[in-house]
Amino acid sequence: MSEFSNSLSVSASGLKAQAQRLRHVSENIANADTPGYRRKTVSFETEFGGRDATGRVETGSVNLDRRELEQVYDPSHPLADETGHYSGSNVDLMIEIADAREAQRSYEANLKMFDQARQMSASLMDLLRR
Repeated sequence: MSEFSNSLSVSASGLKAQAQRLRHVSENIANADTPGYRRKTVSFETEFGGRDATGRVETGSVNLDRRELEQVYDPSHPLADETGHYSGSNVDLMIEIADAREAQRSYEANLKMFDQARQMSASLMDLLRR
């Protein structure tokens, strides 16, 4: 029965990791027009449990994108310097949309794996009761 619980644990960790990734993507989209905002990214790491790898996923630290900030020309903006420019954000909405779709599909795949393991476990219990 431990293999069923391991598979549930692996898929649950994937669900949690993709949910956190979606949270950061949504923050990036919400702050796309915020001056000085840097895009946040999250990394995934495999969790090791001693002798054998469990296959569970953990989220690593949140990193800020170090690309140059976009220079926006708007002399009427309160943050504009003497040339009329201010630092915008480095969020690219196309990249964020692509990341959101990828995270959503990964989330759905983990959810399907969780459901399959649950159904297999329930079927096994039904067989054992007979």
